[in-house]
Amino acid sequence: MFLDFFKTSPVLDKESIQWQFELYEWALRHFDASIFFHYSQLVEPSNQFFPGRANSSDKMAQLIFSKVKKYAALSHWPCYLSTKMGTENSCRTQPVKVIVSGNLRTINGVEPDYVLLENRLAISYDPRQVNNPEAIIATFAHTLAHHLASMAPEAPPGGAENWPHAIEVLAVFLGFGLMFANSAFVYKNITCGSCQPTTIDRTAWLSQYDITYSLAIFCVLKDIPAKHAAKNVKKSLRSYFKKAYKNVQKQSSQLEKLKTLNR
Repeated sequence: MFLDFFKTSPVLDKESIQWQFELYEWALRHFDASIFFHYSQLVEPSNQFFPGRANSSDKMAQLIFSKVKKYAALSHWPCYLSTKMGTENSCRTQPVKVIVSGNLRTINGVEPDYVLLENRLAISYDPRQVNNPEAIIATFAHTLAHHLASMAPEAPPGGAENWPHAIEVLAVFLGFGLMFANSAFVYKNITCGSCQPTTIDRTAWLSQYDITYSLAIFCVLKDIPAKHAAKNVKKSLRSYFKKAYKNVQKQSSQLEKLKTLNR
């Protein structure tokens, strides 16, 4: 009993850690491992990553969204923004398929201007989130990740009941882990932040600890020093992030398995 008192508590249970690594493997197999290892960035909530200003909330949202698409390697997807919140839940497990010409992801993509509005992907957002950049970035990333996942030839690990949770990890995989960790705000029994956000915060499905662990996996796989990432993690999570980072580094067999997908 006395010795147990001094044992270090695990950062996450083994099942959750295994599930997250399985999700990364799924994402690397279906969404271009070469883009992940050679192009994807740890997107920061800064002017460096999101430069420019606009004179209206609509134009500012468009500016932010265009950058989110670029960092996700989805710039060629035909989309349009709408402040009218739909009645359908984009977290459903059988989402509408989105038709995209060419590769699902590409680093030099350009959105075609000849696509009719009715054939573009509608991206709904709450204009109040423009005043909370991390929340709106995460919301856009979550919506795009949702539609990207719907085009995989197989569902993500975890089953239908874990679809919205898997989508959050996929958004971290795309480079938006900082925004997800910093903006997580959990509600119960309501739709996700990409569907009908009721506040300027983002509704989260995973706990801030689960999503921060996913961020740690991203950083270790990308050889991003913990110190570099931690400076942008909110203070209440920095200590946990550093512990998660060290824990991920110890998962040598899991990491090697993922890295072989780039060979």
